[in-house]
Amino acid sequence: MRRFFQKLKKWILKSIVAFFMLSIFLVIIFKWIPVPFTPLMLIRNVEQWSKGEKAAFTHKWVPMSKISDNLAKAVIVSEDQKFIQHFGFDIEAIEKAYEKNKKGKKIKGGSTITQQTAKNVFLWPQRSYVRKGFEVYFSFLIEVFWSKERILEVYLNSIEMGNGVYGAEAASQHWFRKPAAKLSNYEAASIAAILPNPRKYKAKGSSAYIENRKNWILLQMNYYGPLKFD
Repeated sequence: MRRFFQKLKKWILKSIVAFFMLSIFLVIIFKWIPVPFTPLMLIRNVEQWSKGEKAAFTHKWVPMSKISDNLAKAVIVSEDQKFIQHFGFDIEAIEKAYEKNKKGKKIKGGSTITQQTAKNVFLWPQRSYVRKGFEVYFSFLIEVFWSKERILEVYLNSIEMGNGVYGAEAASQHWFRKPAAKLSNYEAASIAAILPNPRKYKAKGSSAYIENRKNWILLQMNYYGPLKFD
């Protein structure tokens, strides 16, 4: 029995070391190369196949230079206004989310763009303390190894922006039939407005609620000023 536990202990230690090495390797690799797909993309496709539905999937990676600053600014003001200043975590937003969650049944998140990027690229979407722990770990890693511009580039190329629509280029073509580089302020705000639930909301021909969000995002974009990463 003692020998068994010794072997188990060695296996656990080797697994932990292997995990750290692999995770750091992937983060460093993705500092330079495009992320080809995410766990969420695979999960959504499996869900559709299991229901006998045709898998909806559109994704095309483009560099930051081919994504309009309007969209970059729109997602920052709508999702994480302190993105440039913080080191992956907005403590004030987390505290506010915690207080709101104590008062109501609807769970509100305090995740930053860094945390959302870590979740989308390396983890699974379901809420749990285990996943949140891994999210904190990967958020720290990408803040250490990636620039803010790279984090935003990966975020804009990976997140869900419609039913089966992933990334800025696919979303821009899907909603407005134009490349992401040519999105106007209003079009960028329209896409950013649906991010809380991109499979439910529409960027074009949208509800009154989304129209109000668009107007708020446009106002915040005007207040935000020029987009700077340094």
